[in-house]
Amino acid sequence: MIDHTGVIVTDWAKARAFYDAVFAALGGSFLMEVPTEYTGGFHVGGYGRDQPVWWLSEGPDAGPGRHTAFAARTRAEVDAFYAAAMANGGKDNGGPGLRTEYSPNYYAAFVYDPDGNNIEAVCHAPE
Repeated sequence: MIDHTGVIVTDWAKARAFYDAVFAALGGSFLMEVPTEYTGGFHVGGYGRDQPVWWLSEGPDAGPGRHTAFAARTRAEVDAFYAAAMANGGKDNGGPGLRTEYSPNYYAAFVYDPDGNNIEAVCHAPE
């Protein structure tokens, strides 16, 4: 039961371009940015469909090892997420396809964002 989560990014402009594209593929968008006078001068902003649930925080040290899966409503959204990620600086970590080792209808794609965070889009609906 996650209300919201996020990652640290080292290049705000690059991260914004990447996440603008991948969230558009999932029907989401950049919804708000916290004024920098409240963040010590760093950019902090949130993405979602209806409310911010995925937050980017600009900082000097990002790192691999973080994983977050985003809910896709259809398999086509998973495919679009992967294509958007690859076109915007993402690196492949497992293209779109069924992962029946997780569950019979687990259709997902995995990518590394420009800072090395492992992100995934998953659809649990049957085709």
